Amino acid sequence: MTPAVLEVQAEDGAARAGLVTTARGTFTTPCFMPVATRGAVRLLDSADLEALGPQLLLANAYHLMLRPGAEVIADLGGLHRLTGWGGLMLTDSGGYQVFSLGPRVDDDGVTFRSTYDGSTHRLTPEDAVGVQEQIGADIQMVLDVCCGLPASDEEVRLAAKRTLAWAGRARGVHIRSDQSLFGIVQGGLSPDLRAECAAETVAMGFDGYAVGGLSVGETRGEMLPALAAAVGPLPQDRPRYLMGVGDPISIVEAVSLGVDMFDCVLPTRLARHGTALTSSGRLSVRAARHAADDGPLDGACDCQVCARFSRGYLRHLLNVGEPAAGRLLTIHNLTWMLDLFERIRESVTAGTLTRLRRQVAEAWDPRPLR
Repeated sequence: MTPAVLEVQAEDGAARAGLVTTARGTFTTPCFMPVATRGAVRLLDSADLEALGPQLLLANAYHLMLRPGAEVIADLGGLHRLTGWGGLMLTDSGGYQVFSLGPRVDDDGVTFRSTYDGSTHRLTPEDAVGVQEQIGADIQMVLDVCCGLPASDEEVRLAAKRTLAWAGRARGVHIRSDQSLFGIVQGGLSPDLRAECAAETVAMGFDGYAVGGLSVGETRGEMLPALAAAVGPLPQDRPRYLMGVGDPISIVEAVSLGVDMFDCVLPTRLARHGTALTSSGRLSVRAARHAADDGPLDGACDCQVCARFSRGYLRHLLNVGEPAAGRLLTIHNLTWMLDLFERIRESVTAGTLTRLRRQVAEAWDPRPLR
């Protein structure tokens, strides 16, 4: 395997800003990966994404193996050629679908029923590696068992046990030297179990490490101690990835614990439902008070949407069902999120992350949408 080596360039407490080197290129951290589940970020194309400038995208191997199929993607030149995306790409193995779709799980693997046509598909840890190697991801994830919270101690321990066993099997069959393979740490909300699973995963020698099974029903107060325990045993020279967490407060708190990589559908999903991310928190663009508002979504944002379109116009597009509304809000929300990560990196470098954490908490503490 080709390690995803992280060079730490600045630290502020446990937080770090770094440069990760992979077989296909480099990226800086902390970083955010927009979610391109089926090979595209909803409502955008690769030209839009190039203008936005994310360093990595996240796609989903479960969905891609069903449509259009791993062999088809390989025949079309791999995931990058298929999508027209020239940057780096990470693929999830299908572990999240263990949580979201409720398939049958046993010690050997998972049996899914297709979300497209109801057909049955078997996925083992070895299959997950094979599919991701075939489609050509730059970073692939091991197959894991992600259980929702709250969950019984027995359920959490079984999920952790299977995830560790599957990680070893995945590690044993991974052969592409131009791809990095990340292990995943499970363990529910138990700090002791999280630390134990992290240590055992590190002992297998992965290229990078992810923490999964969080932001699946628990509070932030419950999540952060479990995350801290999982991050503790992870090596300093490998990237640390918190899977599926995207609310700004949780992001800056996780960075303060030493996390480097994030993904979430939150910016794009909120956009499609008429909510903008702003420096003052969430903004409900559909609200009647914005009907005659000539101002931008966020006066502190320099994206192309804020530079050109008013809240009143965007509200109008939403209310008449124009698809352009979702696209414009998606561009704004991703710009805002990527800018947040630039601010985080600058704060870590300057040693002012505590100040930024306070600012984000003040703007994003739960409150009614404006």
